[in-house]
Amino acid sequence: MKKLLPILIIAVLVLGFVFVKVWATKGDQQKAADAAATDSQSKTPEKKDADCGCDKAPPDVFATVNGVKIASKDVDEPIKDRIQELQNQVIEARKAQLDFEINSRLLEGEARRLGISPQKLLEREVPQRVIAPTEADARAFYDENKKNIDAEFKDAKSQILGFLLNQRRADEAKKFAERLRLSAKVEVLTDNVTPPETEADRARVFAVVNGIRVTSGDIEEAIKPTVFSIQEQLYDLRKKGLDVKINDLLLDEAAKKKNVTSDALFDAEILPRVKPVTEKEIRKFYDENQEKINAAYDQVRGQILQMLQNREQGNAAAAYAEELRKNAALEIFLRPPDPPVISISIDDRPWIGGAKAPVTIVEFTDFECPSCASTQPVIENLVKEYGDKVKLVAHSFPLEQHKHAFKAAEAAEAAREQGKYWEYTLILFKFQKELEVEKLKTYAGMLGLDRKKFDEALDSGKFVDAVKQELSIGDRIGVASTPSIFINGKRIRERTREGLKAAIEAALKDTAKK
Repeated sequence: MKKLLPILIIAVLVLGFVFVKVWATKGDQQKAADAAATDSQSKTPEKKDADCGCDKAPPDVFATVNGVKIASKDVDEPIKDRIQELQNQVIEARKAQLDFEINSRLLEGEARRLGISPQKLLEREVPQRVIAPTEADARAFYDENKKNIDAEFKDAKSQILGFLLNQRRADEAKKFAERLRLSAKVEVLTDNVTPPETEADRARVFAVVNGIRVTSGDIEEAIKPTVFSIQEQLYDLRKKGLDVKINDLLLDEAAKKKNVTSDALFDAEILPRVKPVTEKEIRKFYDENQEKINAAYDQVRGQILQMLQNREQGNAAAAYAEELRKNAALEIFLRPPDPPVISISIDDRPWIGGAKAPVTIVEFTDFECPSCASTQPVIENLVKEYGDKVKLVAHSFPLEQHKHAFKAAEAAEAAREQGKYWEYTLILFKFQKELEVEKLKTYAGMLGLDRKKFDEALDSGKFVDAVKQELSIGDRIGVASTPSIFINGKRIRERTREGLKAAIEAALKDTAKK
């Protein structure tokens, strides 16, 4: 499940608990990306000569269809502005990451001097300076951004308040960083934070903070998730454009073979395949989206009907094109990006499977997320199937929109303290619509846990910091939805049993080669 937040306010909400999880100016990276995306809606992006280091030499030809070449430039031309926007986001992210690395070292140095953790230092310096936003502040924000928020004020208020609070925390944390800079020796050696051209280039020094170097390698390692996300978006853009061109070529060829126009072919081959839209389907769509539509059924029925009819026509055209593809000489040279290997902390986390397994699955989960509940038994069954070859490590990642998820993650830690993490989380997934605090305590009793110890841990917030640390780990590697699954450091998008098994087999083959 993804974070269900309006795109306009994602930028700071992803910093949830920013002052205790990460150095606040980390948010500048996301803000820069969001600002670039938002700005692009109103004007053509300014061209930049800088290299994003995220789009290395796509092939000159993306595909051939019955001997006809589809050149990359023909696919890229209609989407060149969006491609530039995405590339610029990486350029801005790299610049923001340098600031983050500098501020992180300042924070760590000051924390060492005081003999406390960086997290405790932020807790001490930031919250007391933050003025909590009021309902009036939330209303003003809502009124200003209403067109971008698909919810009524009463439903969005808590998220807006959280956004405004996190924004103020980020601002105060940034001010704290600026105060630390005044008393530190910081040398920024370049204004042009460029990607490395060679492996040796990663040793370039971009800044020195109290004698500690910040290198190109530090920057590149940190922005791996951002770069890969942009690469995926670039691939998806090109794949959609390429599919359209392939289908157009095939449809044109089919029309010529039948000696008819493309319109006549559409009428003869595609229209008969279009499934009629029923009144029940129109009503179902309206009911499922009523909160977003915000209008009476009779007012929007015609628009919904037209939209559903267009969708059915698109499905029919795609099905016909797929039939044509089967009989065509088709070669596709455009390839999806290979996910990077990301270093993920698994120290002191619950695990099952082989202690020295060659394959490690790391899962970020939310106990209130339906997708997590359905995926969990699939993963655990695969771990049993592979025995000592696979190890499963669990991380909590409670999403903002799930009211009880954070407390449920605390409860899971309290159960782990008594050696019953996996048994307890099984109950959480089974009863994920009933995760109120009293229910969480009841489930502990069902497992025979020491209720006094468990209840005290839950009531005192003993594991709050541990869950915040979990969120920090996930945020740092780009987790934004649950379940997020990594196999030997590579993010896996396919969560079916077949897809996960294929990824495990691939990982086993890779480790066997080493």
